[in-house]
Order: sequence, then C-alpha cells, then structure tokens
Amino acid sequence: MKIKILRQQAPDSPPYWETFDYDGTRDISVAGLLDRLNYNDDILNDAGEKTTRIGWDCSCLQGVCGACAMVINEKPALACETFLKDIPGEEIRLRPLRKFPLIHDLITDRSVIHENLKRTNMYIGAFQPEESQDHLHQYEAAKCLKCGLCLEVCPNYTNGGSFFGALFANDCYLVAARNREKAKDIRKTYGAHFGSGCSKSLSCMDVCPMHIPTLASMAKMNR
Repeated sequence: MKIKILRQQAPDSPPYWETFDYDGTRDISVAGLLDRLNYNDDILNDAGEKTTRIGWDCSCLQGVCGACAMVINEKPALACETFLKDIPGEEIRLRPLRKFPLIHDLITDRSVIHENLKRTNMYIGAFQPEESQDHLHQYEAAKCLKCGLCLEVCPNYTNGGSFFGALFANDCYLVAARNREKAKDIRKTYGAHFGSGCSKSLSCMDVCPMHIPTLASMAKMNR
C-alpha cells in the first residue's frame, strides 16, 4: 500500500508530496499507521531515501479529543477513527486541514475556534436554565470536540470571516439554553434569523465524528 502525505516543514516553506510504503495489517487506524511510519530512528520513503518524521497531532486516540483531524483521501476525518480496512484501493492520501494556518506537515493551528468563542463571550456563566429544557439535544450538542472538521467542509466559513460555522451554532444553543440572560444577548446580536450565514449544505453534519444534529440547534435558536 502507498501512503502519500502532503508535507510542509514550516508555514513559509513549499509543500510537497512524499510517498511511503506500508505492507502491514489493515486492522489499524490511520493514527496507528502514522505511528508505525514514525517508529524507526531511520525513516525511509518509498524511494529508499532517509527523511524526517511525519508531523501530526494526537492526544486521546479514542475519538474524543479531535486532535488528529486531517483530510484522508479528500474526506475530513479523525485519524484515530479511520481504519485502513475501510479505505478502498491501494493508496491513501493524507493532507492537513486547509481552513486553518499550517504549523508543520499535518499539524494546523485551530486556536481561532476558541478565539471566536472568547471574542463573542460565548460561555455559560451563571447557570440559569430555561423552564422547559431539551436535555437530550443539549447532551448531543455538548459532544462537540472542536476538531474543526465541520469548518473544513463548510462552504460559508472562512478564517477571519463573520460566520463561525456549525460548532459555534451548537455552542450558542448550549449557552442560550443554560443562561436566560445570555440567550437575550444572543438573540439581540444575531436577530430573528440565527445562522443566517449558513446555506444549509449540511456538509458539517456529514463529517461530524459525533453526529451532532446542528440543523436542530439552529432551528431551536430560531424558534
């Protein structure tokens, strides 16, 4: 199996594709594959040339932190939850997320996600729940990993733009549901049509590793 990785040593250096050979079991995840490629002190590409370790990010390796988000065969996904046996063909292509500044190889800077939440004061504060609560949807919305996969596929999100994407919509819903005063501020700021920057492509829901029904969050906010 050929593993093609879009590499870039630094943000200001040119990107290039580098290919590696892998002939092990397919009963491992892409995260496990990257660990195996990086295992030896001497790392060789498919041409037998010595190269540097592949830069990628991880933490829990159990699908609950979102750190290993990347694009696998042109589909944004978590490396720890994507298994080789589920990828057809004899080639795997890995590249970093494009909606965020690159740091190194497959590692990107996703701090803008949290900066947008801080900039908009999107935090619960004092717990002042609505009289009638939808606990089931609050639980679903709270599963968000802040991995950025939804922003990668969103046709309306751009880094630095005024539309903050699906994860922001879910956080707004959670804050509004748990703090009545914050709910008033959100409605005052975003008007009667919450999420007006969304074109409803629903691509965010297709790639969400937690399968969050974001459209329902927007509908509940508008209601």
